[in-house]
Amino acid sequence: MANETGEITIVCNHCDRDIPALNIDLHRVHCARNLEKCKICGDMVPKKHADEHFLTTHAPVPCSMCKETIDREVFDSHVGETCLKRTVTCEFCEFPLPAVDLAEHQEVCGNRTELCYQCNSYVRLREIYNHETKCPGSVLNNVESSSRRNTRGAAAGDGNGRRRRDVNGVSNKRLFFTVAVTGIAVLMGSLFFQRKP
Repeated sequence: MANETGEITIVCNHCDRDIPALNIDLHRVHCARNLEKCKICGDMVPKKHADEHFLTTHAPVPCSMCKETIDREVFDSHVGETCLKRTVTCEFCEFPLPAVDLAEHQEVCGNRTELCYQCNSYVRLREIYNHETKCPGSVLNNVESSSRRNTRGAAAGDGNGRRRRDVNGVSNKRLFFTVAVTGIAVLMGSLFFQRKP
């Protein structure tokens, strides 16, 4: 076989590389004595570094979070996506916690309520996105009724005997109280539902 320069080459039966015909005997001796083919990836590795190659390239890796031994090929996806001890964030309160506890935490956290200032009703956090699109007090849902509501005046009721709350009239004390109570409830819930190892 000839290479690009026109030099005749022979394939080494140990490393499967094209070697110039003049150097093949010397190469075969050196190759057989000093190199070995990795059984996993097929790379030629110096014999004295074969164990190091296996440990740094192919050996299973212990996960520092869950202590399981994971194949190196899937280690990154394990740490980022499947490890039960990885830290994730609650979608409702943004509290960081282990993934194994997320479903239980969100079951409690998603049942907390917040006041919708547009319709003056309390809505579960897990339902807030659907509520925002269907809220009876929403501007998008009440375009034609907004002119009627404006003619009744700000002090008019909502038809059920309740007075509508002015969005800007909410006191800072009440808002602070709501945030404090919510924070305490989340903290107590996370402590109460915390799994013991």
